[in-house]
Amino acid sequence: MSKEVTIYTDGSARGNPGPGGYGVILMSGPHRKELSQGYKHTTNNRMELMAVIAGLKALKKEGMQVTIYSDSQYVVKAWEEGWLQTWIKTNFKGGKKNPDLWKEFYELSKKHRLKFKWVKGHADNPFNNRCDELATAAADGSDLLPDTGFENQKGNLF
Repeated sequence: MSKEVTIYTDGSARGNPGPGGYGVILMSGPHRKELSQGYKHTTNNRMELMAVIAGLKALKKEGMQVTIYSDSQYVVKAWEEGWLQTWIKTNFKGGKKNPDLWKEFYELSKKHRLKFKWVKGHADNPFNNRCDELATAAADGSDLLPDTGFENQKGNLF
């Protein structure tokens, strides 16, 4: 098996916050795997990040060269422009959102060599479009899980 993996990700939330879901496609050589999951009450940004986390968790070996395609500027810039490093150093000072997911992602990121690439959402990329289909179907599904990280955030009324 190749040591290079391509991951496409997308997240969706109906109402933002509202029901949400993520979709992921993992590809390596001839291998391809799709993942998705829906949540009862969450945000779009959380689902975008949860998709990346799910993709990385699905990798069975460490030390992979992973290229992650996302239509989320929030996710791509946090990694590629070093925002996450600053957030980690300052312990998410100033009310930065989603520290639970960013910390989980950060720990997973240490296991691989990551590169993020932004793709325009809802455009002509068939893999991004398929991830969108997976994410929206998961958000609209009946087996929605609680997003306990979102529900436990300070000041959240739901």
